Amino acid sequence: MASLLTKPKPLFLCSPSLSPRTLNTSTPSLSFTRISFTHHQKLAPFKPPSLVVAFSEKGLKRDVTTAAAATEGDFRRIMLSDVLVKKKEKVVWWEREWKAMDFGAVAVVLSMHLLSLLAPFQFNWRAVSVAFGLYIVTGLLGITLSFHRNLSHKAFKLPKWLEYLFAYCGAQALQGNPIDWVSTHRYHHQFCDSDRDPHSPLDGFWFSHMNWMFDTNTITQRCGEPNNVGDLEKQPFYRFLRTTYILHPVALAIALYAMGGFPFIVWGMGVRIVWVYHITWLVNSACHVWGKQAWNTGDLSKNNWWVAALAFGEGWHNNHHAFEFSARHGLEWWQLDMTWYVVRFLQAIGLATDVKLPSEAQKQRMALTSD
Repeated sequence: MASLLTKPKPLFLCSPSLSPRTLNTSTPSLSFTRISFTHHQKLAPFKPPSLVVAFSEKGLKRDVTTAAAATEGDFRRIMLSDVLVKKKEKVVWWEREWKAMDFGAVAVVLSMHLLSLLAPFQFNWRAVSVAFGLYIVTGLLGITLSFHRNLSHKAFKLPKWLEYLFAYCGAQALQGNPIDWVSTHRYHHQFCDSDRDPHSPLDGFWFSHMNWMFDTNTITQRCGEPNNVGDLEKQPFYRFLRTTYILHPVALAIALYAMGGFPFIVWGMGVRIVWVYHITWLVNSACHVWGKQAWNTGDLSKNNWWVAALAFGEGWHNNHHAFEFSARHGLEWWQLDMTWYVVRFLQAIGLATDVKLPSEAQKQRMALTSD
């Protein structure tokens, strides 16, 4: 919180054409190695994409202050942050190519936001209770526990019946089917904060927050067709959810209307979905812009306490990028991580197995060290 009230130090994201020699003749050449962990907790070297290089005083302890002063006019600062991004030409939305999926995504997101505006006029405590319950079921069990930690990173194993149940809860969050969600997230880690990242603040805060979802052409150009989810595609259940995805939230809406009328639709669908949308999107945007870094991840990921409070522990994002395999994101005792508490409970009763956590040796290798 203190960092938001003090003058931030510049952090640069620039292309290879702006070499260190171009920026400042006294700056030594830089090379980067990003350390990542496989799901078996083995260290593996990561070679960052050549399209973009990230400079961070906290992350890699490089002194780029002089370069910042010399070239700040070529960059723009993201609001209240230490992140400077290369200025790019703005793309006029209506002049680019639009696909049917883009129109569909805009229609769904816009309709949910408009529906939620009716909440003050459809208020009752039963509807609010339903919205809160579905926030837990779809947000915690569905997105953070299932889609993210279980399916994307294989941080633990569940019995198939429970894995599928939690994944079905995630489909009710209206953020896409498990195959597509997991594919995008794995690409994010593979190309984090480069020109190939599906949603990095390199393209601006709002692009990383939500606008990336409305431009499938750009995602395909950056990452290619989804070919990193073979583990899910070979399972009939996930193929079924991909084929019939939109029918399941519609079925839930019908059930809610039958139980409580239009207020249940407004709160149980509109308000709840928009709330879970934004707490999920804040992990992609805010947690790469605001907060602190505890580990040398070589990217912009930050630990952000208020996002962690809203998103069931997902805001400890620098921890997560340091140890992608870990079922626990709040690594310190004081770092609230509701998703981890649920995983730990499932482990205690024998339902969650092969629960992965970083070792002390792995923490030492990723720790920020002073030069």
